[in-house]
Amino acid sequence: MSRYKSRRKRPQYQRSTPEVTAENILNRDFTAGKLNEKWLADVTEFKYGNNEKLYLSGILDLKDNSIISFAIGRSNHNRLVFDTFDLAVSKYPDAHPIFHSDRGFQYTSKQFKTKLDKAGMTQSMSRVGRCIDNGLMEGFWGILKCEMYYLGNFKDYDHLAAVIENYIHFYNYNRRQKKLSKLAPMTYRQLLEDAA
Repeated sequence: MSRYKSRRKRPQYQRSTPEVTAENILNRDFTAGKLNEKWLADVTEFKYGNNEKLYLSGILDLKDNSIISFAIGRSNHNRLVFDTFDLAVSKYPDAHPIFHSDRGFQYTSKQFKTKLDKAGMTQSMSRVGRCIDNGLMEGFWGILKCEMYYLGNFKDYDHLAAVIENYIHFYNYNRRQKKLSKLAPMTYRQLLEDAA
């Protein structure tokens, strides 16, 4: 019997054809003049236990860098993104931002475009293979993983989910940012809302 193992072929994944695409209206202009003017969205994954995965969907407001909504799940499916979006709309029903994302299958679905249209938002998408087009959202994932995820050893889903929720609360309410006059995002947001 041979002591060598045959290399397993990677499973082939079928690429889904986008139902809806949009121009890169944001065009890497990561500045905003007011709250709810520009939202960035994305999904990232975390591994835990025996190579299992947890998925985190989030929406970030470019004016105050706050995470205005997020959802955590065991699968990367439409519902994860739709729940994140619905939560954001329920919190800010009068918001009509440019909504920027990559070309993930959730964001290119007709169902999601219907949601955007109903909410009066303008869709913007990164170009194919250009992560930097959604750079600040990618930047937040990097901060979260460096300051929380890479420092721990997560054995189960519930523990990891709880720590992510706690970190996002810390980021929004306690983590000061130079760009925000050394205030935390939600403190800065409250000042802008009070001044409006």
